[in-house]
Amino acid sequence: MSTRLYEHPIFLEHVTPAGHPERSDRIRAINMALEHPNFERLERRQAPQANEDAVLLAHPEEHLTAVMREIPEEEGEINQLEADTYASQKSLQAALTGIGGAMAAVDDVFTGRADNVFVAARPPGHHAEKMTAMGFCFFNNAAIAARHAQKAHGAERVAIIDWDVHHGNGTQDIFWDDASVLFCSTHQMPLYPGSGAKDEKGTHNTIVNAPLSPNVGSDHFREAFKSRVLPAVADFRPDLIIISAGFDAHHRDPLAQINLTGEDFDWATGRILELADRYAKNRVVSLLEGGYDLEGLAESAGMHILRMMKG
Repeated sequence: MSTRLYEHPIFLEHVTPAGHPERSDRIRAINMALEHPNFERLERRQAPQANEDAVLLAHPEEHLTAVMREIPEEEGEINQLEADTYASQKSLQAALTGIGGAMAAVDDVFTGRADNVFVAARPPGHHAEKMTAMGFCFFNNAAIAARHAQKAHGAERVAIIDWDVHHGNGTQDIFWDDASVLFCSTHQMPLYPGSGAKDEKGTHNTIVNAPLSPNVGSDHFREAFKSRVLPAVADFRPDLIIISAGFDAHHRDPLAQINLTGEDFDWATGRILELADRYAKNRVVSLLEGGYDLEGLAESAGMHILRMMKG
């Protein structure tokens, strides 16, 4: 398989307060994992910065303006947007570069420059609702990527699979009334942000939630994937699959109580690639979301990317 990775030094310059779990060391941990000889064939590219207008693919202008208003002018200053969401001087630039990487990844898989792409960006995006920055997230990268695929490449159906341990409430909010986007999520429940029950199905039954109880592990995760996520994607027959790839369901992660290992993310990636081969001409775009234990993140992201490279 032809696999690309988008990265950029700006992702290290989105600064959060000391002790905050969503920190620059997350990117450094992934970079260290990618130093292994297994990744010599990985095509690494610098992510382009998107224009501010790209945000409007999934958010109203009022939301963009509200976020921009909170970006501090002084180096070293940090503003609090919401309970756990912070902005520093370079945060808007980092967020727009994450969007640019996601959009470039979509372009790559539709033009044949790559079969699949991983975007190692921060801040993450899947908690950002239409009008709300929250959960470490400013803008919803997965939603913007899906809209870009539809607008620029004529994708009729896009599937977003979110295996972050926290429910992707923002993605669900944006696509609740949209029959052209399937959103599937495995996540711990109860847990932040409190959404993601099985009966949350969307206006067109294109929301598929597979909540997991605290302290379960591989068996429950894989069963949820096999019984709910994979059949829904197969029935939907998407033109593109986007993964909201959070790795905080790893057993080492401090923010939740799901006990997965890197092998589980490898397995889930393999199942998604099989569906992409069958329905989506191998088109898979994977976007980094959560993952806050550095060792668990490096292991899981490394195995995920390696599986994308192997097919």
